[in-house]
Amino acid sequence: MKNQKVKPPIREIYDSEHRPPPLIEELQALIKYKDLIIQFVTRAIKTRYKRSLLGVVWTMLNPLLTMIILTFVFSNVFRITIVNYPIYVLSGLVVWGFYANTTSSAMGDMVWSGNLLSRIYVPKSVFAVSATGTGLVNLVISLAPLFAIALVLGVEIHSTIWVMPFAILLLVIFALGMGLILSTAGVFFADMLPVYEVLLAMWMYSTPIIYPIEIVPENLVWVLKINPMYYLLELFRTPLIYGIIPEFNTWLIAACCSFSAFIIGGIIFTSKSHEYAYRI
Repeated sequence: MKNQKVKPPIREIYDSEHRPPPLIEELQALIKYKDLIIQFVTRAIKTRYKRSLLGVVWTMLNPLLTMIILTFVFSNVFRITIVNYPIYVLSGLVVWGFYANTTSSAMGDMVWSGNLLSRIYVPKSVFAVSATGTGLVNLVISLAPLFAIALVLGVEIHSTIWVMPFAILLLVIFALGMGLILSTAGVFFADMLPVYEVLLAMWMYSTPIIYPIEIVPENLVWVLKINPMYYLLELFRTPLIYGIIPEFNTWLIAACCSFSAFIIGGIIFTSKSHEYAYRI
């Protein structure tokens, strides 16, 4: 044991002149801090359900009650054009709820993280990634009661649901990209949080969540067609309700919107990341 040589510690050489692009550097940092992301997600999930009397059911309670109200109000209006209207509404609310909650949480967590960022180093995007991870867990949990309610209402579950994970993946990528953009805006503009709540309401009603696209006047259909959530919603809902795999063009547009949001959001976020600790 005395003659055993102790290996010297491995030293990382940091060459500032050969740094990778900021977006790649941020992704590398996220991989190193993956345990912190898992801790943030775990804490958020435990905090949400720890003292909830309804437990996991609470994830679906709000959209379920909204579905009941909307079905009661609009079922006579849309029942001719929409098959299985309750599931049509509920699936739309699940998708929209994920996007709205994830992006709002990403921005809010970033804005309120000033104390942490000024004390220790963490990748700045860890808050947006953690918010997206938390939203994904809640979304997966909400699928169980969604399918259960569909079966209770007599909706046939088709084999085409195997494509839904790919739809969810594109939705997650889009939400993360938008969360990065909004996080940057929230740091530089203090009123962004309440403004975004108003924008979310406007965006929701311009997305066919509670109504079919067929009732939209032809001169306004273009408003829906430039809405990324329209395509992401179609990818999630069509296989579930109609048993049809969406057309290739729908997948292509949704993928372009998702990856564009992610790349643009990553570039914008990392280009300003060195200022966050001083502005929050």
